[in-house]
Amino acid sequence: MTDKTNLLTPRPTRASTPELQFVAPGVWGLRNVFVNLYFVRQQPNSGSWVLIDAGLPGAAGKIRHTAETLFGANFPPASILMTHGHFDHAGALETLAESWDVPVYAHPLEMPYLTGRSSYPPPDPTVGGGAMAALSFLYPKSPYNLGNRVQVLPADGSVPDLPGWRWLHTPGHTPGHVSFFREQDRLLIVGDAFCTVKQESAMAVWEQEQEVHGPPKYFTCDWHQARRSVELLAGLKPAVAATGHGIPMRGAALEKELDELARHFDELAVPAHGRYVPQPAVANEEGVVTVPPPVFDATNPWLIGAATAAVGLAAAVVYTQRRSRSNGTKARYRHLQQRNQNSMASSQHAVDDPFVPDTNPRYSSDTTL
Repeated sequence: MTDKTNLLTPRPTRASTPELQFVAPGVWGLRNVFVNLYFVRQQPNSGSWVLIDAGLPGAAGKIRHTAETLFGANFPPASILMTHGHFDHAGALETLAESWDVPVYAHPLEMPYLTGRSSYPPPDPTVGGGAMAALSFLYPKSPYNLGNRVQVLPADGSVPDLPGWRWLHTPGHTPGHVSFFREQDRLLIVGDAFCTVKQESAMAVWEQEQEVHGPPKYFTCDWHQARRSVELLAGLKPAVAATGHGIPMRGAALEKELDELARHFDELAVPAHGRYVPQPAVANEEGVVTVPPPVFDATNPWLIGAATAAVGLAAAVVYTQRRSRSNGTKARYRHLQQRNQNSMASSQHAVDDPFVPDTNPRYSSDTTL
């Protein structure tokens, strides 16, 4: 079924959408540079609320201010729910959980990365063909440590503090990745199981070009599980998909593109090659067990550019250091040369000649100039 009106309507972009958006009754999304987090109220117009994901490092103040705008001052969330713990989703988590003094909930397989026990599998900058992917080796990798504040999501699929919602295990992007679904209006808070922007491309991320894509390639460590997760979510037939990256999407365009992604996942989402393509990272409830060896794609222009820039930067640093040392040597030579010329010019005044034993009583006999 095709909604012609929907297809003829221009797709939203960063320029046409505010940072804080109404998503559905009782749900608002906040765009934090290039990642989204969500404020969800228990009832559309009343009751407690929860925060889903916690944005980039340094975003705590912005998130608190937005919460006060939506719900009033001195009204913290009942809890914080995590789709997963990558740096762009958990950057302000420790600060917010401590300042609000609230529990955090995550999947059991996500606990090692939120309790300081393990870092995630390393990102793969060779996949995706864009600047966001090529620069992924620079992204923070250390785990967060929330101690006893973080708890495991209920095994029955219910969501703490959100009656009417259920969580679904959607691994692939991370071992313990989850998504949240409200059956009443088929609202899906996706996390990074799929995106509505090409997250590997810095240009697409900046413009927020809306279209369905697979999970961010550079952090996805198990493509077989990622495929199954997209198939699971597509089977829910969501009316609205609020993703971790990209503008929330709805209607016929969402239905068509998500179904296409599920049916042609290998062609549309899985890289042709990459560190985790032939074999996944292996993880358990203690963290990462094994990862495949890294690869280098000699045909990837972004990696070639990054490598060239790194070599150029290193060469510039070496050149600058050598030039600095050379300039310093030349300056000392000029100083001594000038000193010698001055000495020769004043040789008639032996008392002031630094190259003649000093007999001037102003100096002690062991003074060296």
